[in-house]
Amino acid sequence: MSRQQDEQGVVLTAYTSNSEALTAIGCKEQPEFPGASHRTGQYNVQRGKAALGWSSGKAPYQRCSSQDSLDEQAMVDYFTEVEIIQRSGDAETQEEVQLKVADEGEQEEAWLMEAGLATLFDESASDGEDSIALLSTLTRTQAAAVERRVETLKQTLRKRNKPYSVPDVREIFKPPPASPSKDQAESTGRSGSSEQEVEGLGNGAGPDAPGGGADAETDINLEVSFSEQALTYKEGLKVTQPQNEADDRLPDFRVSQDKTGQTRVGDLSAEDMKKVRRLVLIEMSALFDTCGIEVKAHKALKVKVRESGLFGVSLSTLLEQDQRRMPGTRVPLILQQLMCHIEQQGLDTEGVLRIPGAATRVKAVCHELEHKFYEGVFPWPSLKQHDAASLLKLFIRELPYPLLTVEYFSAFISVLKLPTKKQQLQALNLLVLLLPEPNRDTLKALMEFFQRVTDHKDRNKMTLNNVAVVMAPNIFMCKGFRSKISEQQEFAMATGTANIVRLLVRYQKLLWTIPKFILNQVRKHNTENQRKMNRDRAVKKLLKKMAYDRERASDKQEKNSEAEGGFIRVQAPQFSKGSMSVQLTEDLKASDVLMHFLSQERSLSVKREDLCLYEMGGNIKERCLDEETYITALLELNPSAEWVIKSDWTSHINPSCPAPYSHHEGKAAGFRA
Repeated sequence: MSRQQDEQGVVLTAYTSNSEALTAIGCKEQPEFPGASHRTGQYNVQRGKAALGWSSGKAPYQRCSSQDSLDEQAMVDYFTEVEIIQRSGDAETQEEVQLKVADEGEQEEAWLMEAGLATLFDESASDGEDSIALLSTLTRTQAAAVERRVETLKQTLRKRNKPYSVPDVREIFKPPPASPSKDQAESTGRSGSSEQEVEGLGNGAGPDAPGGGADAETDINLEVSFSEQALTYKEGLKVTQPQNEADDRLPDFRVSQDKTGQTRVGDLSAEDMKKVRRLVLIEMSALFDTCGIEVKAHKALKVKVRESGLFGVSLSTLLEQDQRRMPGTRVPLILQQLMCHIEQQGLDTEGVLRIPGAATRVKAVCHELEHKFYEGVFPWPSLKQHDAASLLKLFIRELPYPLLTVEYFSAFISVLKLPTKKQQLQALNLLVLLLPEPNRDTLKALMEFFQRVTDHKDRNKMTLNNVAVVMAPNIFMCKGFRSKISEQQEFAMATGTANIVRLLVRYQKLLWTIPKFILNQVRKHNTENQRKMNRDRAVKKLLKKMAYDRERASDKQEKNSEAEGGFIRVQAPQFSKGSMSVQLTEDLKASDVLMHFLSQERSLSVKREDLCLYEMGGNIKERCLDEETYITALLELNPSAEWVIKSDWTSHINPSCPAPYSHHEGKAAGFRA
């Protein structure tokens, strides 16, 4: 276990070693080559080039398999950026890392708690019934991931000769009374669960269903568990080495159209997102388990950090102070304004992220921002574009905890060990969903900004590769980490981390999407919880419930009869027209419902893009619908759903600055300093 402490007392504890981090990206630590300096980071780019064998054509150590994806000049840019970071002075003397071994079973116990399955080792936990409902939704590979960790924890407690209440895994996952045939079981595992199809929680899509198959390497199947797909791939003996392409040759992955609509981050209620996160954690572990990749868990000790300011402040603290000034802010205002300023100055400037600002001037501007930003008196017109870019990178580096979090840092680096580009994307998709909301929103804002930079590559010479190699050391070489790795390790990590940034930028639209199989599991989880609530109603509330149910049944009968008659009732409580009937057809989409509403509410001041049709109730709490959602298909999935139109204009967008965040990824509030 390593502890990293900076000058402000921030301690990061990680259950991994530096060699493990290298192993995670598929590179072996090599002996130091002659002439290497033991002072980490104190090297120049020319010596770095020689170390990589670029001057002689020989590589003194084994390169990562991802090396071929980035050319020599791109890697020169990487180490130039590292040298700039070192010269900038923000990475000052760090405390020595103290290595300790994690307690046996601690990782498994923490994992089970985070997955909402604490009752599997602690009978006093209060979420026992919810755990049972969660377990009932798992696929075979997900169940195997849980089983593995329960068994490991059980063996650990037995070694300690401590009393324990961990149940036998055979009891946890015992088959139902009527066991399906082998073929049925395999079909169930791929689709998520047997009851999903029986109860209409899936649309019948599996590997062989129309639109459900993902045989082509460029097809992304969001309807079947990623770990189940990996198992099918593994059982098919399709063994290939990871392939990496230049940014202009990265494949165009396709997601087959889903008539029930795609679900993006920000579309679901907080309650359902909590279930999503638990299921995603289990699925991510199952995916790595299936591929035979062990990911060491990390842990951060919460200690005193700066409680105010702009740089070196945690994201949660920044957002708290920003939201007091501008409610609804989801991305730090200082970061938004820096991106906004760079765009206002023009993205056609050559080397906009690569060429650094003057170090002394950047330090002075940083100090000035700390005192003047919130006062609204900082002289933005005088800030040079390259200085602003340097400040943006400084902001990322100075975060007391990594943007990708200490907990999942190793998992992000391990992504490139997966055998195919498709599986790497699937793992990144799950990891993005696991990030805390402030980290996920901030990362998305950055990725969108980097994409806009690359859109001007013909003028600014910043291709996707260029952006990736320049930003990778700023994102991955977090506080205290760089001082504890050798130069050979940093060389080995260079292309690996740059390739991860490439994937995050290139496929961000896909990565911030909630897979349908996860949403289907959430629907089943909600259905199981509703059944339990109906069974466990207290007798004293029974009569009241019956009367209420009769009233609801009358309302539902009216709604059902309306639907059966070819109409649906759409509620709009925020507007003068409280509700309306819409004719139900096979081709009716969410966008059609919104257009019909606008045609009847001509006096509305709200913009079309700020309106959203919601699916509410039934087997989902709340879901903002993709405008391409077919209402008839969704009714089959959730017959008890109600339809509500709401305005989602909840943020204050600075009209003079392009908003770095769209609604569906979580809006960011603009700021005019």
